[in-house]
Amino acid sequence: MLLLPAAALCCLCSALVAMAAELVQDKVTLTSMEGRTVSIGCKGFEICNTNFVYWYQKKDSNLVVLIRVDRSGEKKTSHFSHPQKGSFSDMVQDGVSLVIKDITAAHSATYYCVCHKSASEGSDDSNYLIFGTGTKLYVNGGAVQKPSVSLVPAASGADLQVGNGRSSLLCLASGMFPPEVRFIWTRGKNDQMKEWAENRGEQLELRKSKLIASILVVDPRDAYKYSCSVKHEENIVKSETKIEVSPPRPPPRPGYWFKQRLLLLMYSLLIVKSLVYCCGLSVLRSCRSRGAATK
Repeated sequence: MLLLPAAALCCLCSALVAMAAELVQDKVTLTSMEGRTVSIGCKGFEICNTNFVYWYQKKDSNLVVLIRVDRSGEKKTSHFSHPQKGSFSDMVQDGVSLVIKDITAAHSATYYCVCHKSASEGSDDSNYLIFGTGTKLYVNGGAVQKPSVSLVPAASGADLQVGNGRSSLLCLASGMFPPEVRFIWTRGKNDQMKEWAENRGEQLELRKSKLIASILVVDPRDAYKYSCSVKHEENIVKSETKIEVSPPRPPPRPGYWFKQRLLLLMYSLLIVKSLVYCCGLSVLRSCRSRGAATK
């Protein structure tokens, strides 16, 4: 079991930040062989202020815009300068998809859908970009391996309670290829588990080789059972365990231990008194029996 010391856990929790709204790309990763055609979907455009959707390609540290799509269909798709721009097209149906045809190893990259949103309504000068969750394309990358998923407390015993009485849980995904997953937390009562929004609560993801961990900090004042699963390629893999987080016990009232010890002492004295009384009766009876025998 992987347990974090309380001090390290507090440092991690202080680094947690609230996640901003983002577009949703259903596929975390996508693996394919050369010469095929693949599509990457994107949804959640109700948070955008315009009908324009952009697709970006990220390779290493370079982020390059590929195409601009008009969701209303009034304007044609615009292609930007790119060595393989002839490979990219779009499909507007139940969202907006990026279509890549005749893929090669050079197409291995992470792809993001992007839209604009105004920080203040009616102000075109304050537009900022909202990115999708990202889909990483692997070309000739190898066989897909499902992850192993486990759920454990992030600290043990008295250390389970983190600042302000909160508790922390650790979800581990390991041994997968491609080495990318998306965590899904669920919670419920009486085994009625429901998905918990990804950007609710506080989370921190730790990545190392083929192991990825998500730490979730929760408020235990409302008792819930928690579970986690990960989305990998087209599959969702669930942890086999559930953890119930309960409110901490209230501290003992003043004088509680003194009263408890006093009761224990009184109980002990009563037992000793009863033993002495019984022994006295036994001695008295024994003496009477011997006196009667000598007469």
